[in-house]
Amino acid sequence: MISKNKLIEKKKKLEELEKRLLNDKKLPLLRSNLVFGEGSIKAQIFFIGEAPGLKEDQLRRPFVGRSGELLTKTLLSIGIKREDVYITNLVKRRPPENRDPSLEEIKKYEPYLKEEIKLIDPQIIITLGRLALKDFIPDIKIGQAQGKIFKIDNRILIPMFHPAFALRGTGNLAKFKKTFDSLPSILGKI
Repeated sequence: MISKNKLIEKKKKLEELEKRLLNDKKLPLLRSNLVFGEGSIKAQIFFIGEAPGLKEDQLRRPFVGRSGELLTKTLLSIGIKREDVYITNLVKRRPPENRDPSLEEIKKYEPYLKEEIKLIDPQIIITLGRLALKDFIPDIKIGQAQGKIFKIDNRILIPMFHPAFALRGTGNLAKFKKTFDSLPSILGKI
């Protein structure tokens, strides 16, 4: 159990991290809004997407468009509220025309993501999409890794299809949901 003082300190450090990101003029994609992570600072589960989309850029919140609706709905289907997990992206600003973030953009934002992970200190990291997975395990394809469990830095890493990809086909959606269905049993073992 984390003490109240530690939680206050953790919240303050996250706010400082967000301010540093906001003021870092060396980062790419400064024409779009900063979309910082959100959720519980006590979260055991930490979701990492690729980059904000249009709706996320407009609302300055991660995963609030169609993909976010699927993520929230699927979490609820296994008894987990969105506010009990932590959700962020590799890149904290929207690439133009919703393109994938470049490797250079990912690398520039990576120190901030690593600090975000360290501050939340989750037991499970779930990567959403191929680019988020490649940031942790570069030599594996998402189709091979989807739903498998890996140990990285004393944490459980579970790669999943990005919700936008899952929405493109019933087979993808079924695999996405099946992986979610396994989360409660994984949580029960840690």
